[in-house]
Amino acid sequence: MGLGSYLIYIALLLIIPMWAQAKVKSTYTKFSKIPTSSSMTGAEVARKILDDNGLYDVQIGQTKGTLTDHYDPRKKVIKLSDGIYHGRSMASSAVAAHEVGHAIQDQQEYVFLKFRSALVPIANFGSNISFFLIIAGMLMGAMNLFLFGIIFMSAAVLFQLVTLPVEFDASNRAMTQLISAGVIRNNEERDTKKVLNAAALTYVAAALVAVAELVRFILIYLAHRD
Repeated sequence: MGLGSYLIYIALLLIIPMWAQAKVKSTYTKFSKIPTSSSMTGAEVARKILDDNGLYDVQIGQTKGTLTDHYDPRKKVIKLSDGIYHGRSMASSAVAAHEVGHAIQDQQEYVFLKFRSALVPIANFGSNISFFLIIAGMLMGAMNLFLFGIIFMSAAVLFQLVTLPVEFDASNRAMTQLISAGVIRNNEERDTKKVLNAAALTYVAAALVAVAELVRFILIYLAHRD
């Protein structure tokens, strides 16, 4: 790979995640100003969908930040950021329902969610140590060390790939639940999907970057081995 091509490659790795984040923020900002016909807060939406699915033991709490919403399967709690928790917008309803989608996955033992949870410790370790091994292998000319770095990186990349079906499934469940619960009406479905699709872009971008980096290091390893 020439210098020009390499610079373009690095630029793409930086631009793709930045573009995805910008898309999420702009979409969230736009639809956080548009109220739903039900006028329910994100917390009320989450509670209704949870109760409709018999998940009375799952609690709803608040967390600081913007779009820091998440579901903690260990504590059985959905953490909503302040804007989502108190908001009565399409963005608030969509994000809250998405996190409930993860709680429903947990209840139904959705296979990809279980697989992703099992990968967490391996992926965390792999992402932390892989670059050290790869850099050390390159500096020392120790390709076996370089290969171990690739193997550990593969675990982190696998986590990114498994995250995709988990997130898309949660969004599909969110749409179904929002409609069945009467939170949104037919004319609001299109805009709600835009919010959910924008959020999914960040995971797609992260996966693309991770796969691209892994492939690059594999090609470097193969070139040096030959």
